[in-house]
Amino acid sequence: MASALEPVVGTEETKEAPVLEVRGLTKHYSVGRLGRQKTVHALSDIDLSVEKGEVLGLVGESGSGKTTFIRTVLQLDRPTAGEIRVQGGEALPKRPSQRRLREHRRHVQMIFQDPYSSLDSLHTVRYSVTRPLRAFGIVPRSAERKAVEDLFTQVGLVPAGDFLDRHPYQLSGGQRQRVGVARALAARPALLLADEPTSMLDVSIRLSIMNLLLDLRSSQSLSLVFVTHDLAGAYYMSDRIAIMYAGHLLEIGPSSEVMGEPRHPYTQLLRRAAPDPEGDFGRDSQFEAQGDPPDLTSLPPGCPFVPRCPFVRDECQTALPEWRDVGERHRVRCVLYGLADDGHPGVALAQKPV
Repeated sequence: MASALEPVVGTEETKEAPVLEVRGLTKHYSVGRLGRQKTVHALSDIDLSVEKGEVLGLVGESGSGKTTFIRTVLQLDRPTAGEIRVQGGEALPKRPSQRRLREHRRHVQMIFQDPYSSLDSLHTVRYSVTRPLRAFGIVPRSAERKAVEDLFTQVGLVPAGDFLDRHPYQLSGGQRQRVGVARALAARPALLLADEPTSMLDVSIRLSIMNLLLDLRSSQSLSLVFVTHDLAGAYYMSDRIAIMYAGHLLEIGPSSEVMGEPRHPYTQLLRRAAPDPEGDFGRDSQFEAQGDPPDLTSLPPGCPFVPRCPFVRDECQTALPEWRDVGERHRVRCVLYGLADDGHPGVALAQKPV
C-alpha cells in the first residue's frame, strides 16, 4: 500500500537519512472498567518522516492524535505497533532499555504546551536547565553555570545572570516558555517536538516564540515538529504540513500547497477557519461540514471523516482510501482524486495563501 513517506524518502534531493522516520505508528488505549473496557484508537498506522533542518507542521483539531504522536515518538507513551527511527539508526525496540531510552531522548527533546506546569516551581530555572546537562553529560559540572547562561542568551533571556536564580512564578509566560526551550536545547538534540508551544501565551508574544524557534532551526540545523490546531500558524512556521484527523494522517505536502490548495475536505474545513487579513477565504462557499468528530472507541470502517464530509461516496464508507499524488510531494488520502490523477475534482476552495 502507498505510504505518506513516498514523496520524501528516496528522492534525489534527500540522500541523508531523515532525522525522524516512523512507519505504521499505532497507539491504542484501554478505557473503562475491567470487563467493560473499550479501546481508544488514538493513532492509526502513521507513516511520517522529518528531514534535517526541516519544520513539519502537524495540524488537527483537539483529539486528532497530534500530542499522542509526539509523546509516542519521545517514548513518554509506548506505541502499540510501528517503528521509530532517529537519524537513520535502528528502530527502537518495543521495550527499550533505560540506556536505549536515554540515547533516544538525547537526540529528541520536547517543548511542552504549558510553560508553567512543565517547570518545577520548587526549584530555580537554573536547576531545571542544568538537569539535562548533567543527565546527558554535556559539560563538566564546573562549566554548568556558563552553559546555562549561554543557553539563556540563545533563547533571549538577557542578561542571563538576572534569570539564573529565579523561580518559574517570578517569570512571565513568555519567559517561562523560553526557559522550556533552553531546557530542550541543553541536551543538544537533533529534533525538537513542540506541542502547541504558543497556545498558552498572550497573543502579543506568540510570534516572538515562533520566530525564536525558526532562528534556532536556522542557526543550529535543528529539525522541528510543530504541533498546532491553527493552519495559518503552521503555514508561517513550516516547510511541510501534515493534517491529522481522528488518529489518521489525511494529507501532507509543502505548506504553500496545503494552505493554498487544500485537497482533503477536512483540510479545506481547517483552511476556512484560518484568519485571512485580506478577507478572501471563500466563506460564501456551500462547503459546510456537519456533525462532530467520531468516537475514537468506535471509528467508522472507512475514512474517519465520513460522518462529516459533504462529498462522501459509497467507497468512502468501506475502506480507508489509499494515498494519491496531487502535486510535487503533495499527497492526500481521499477518493475524490484518482490514484494517478494530478487533476482537481472541483471541490477545493479557490483561495489564496495567507
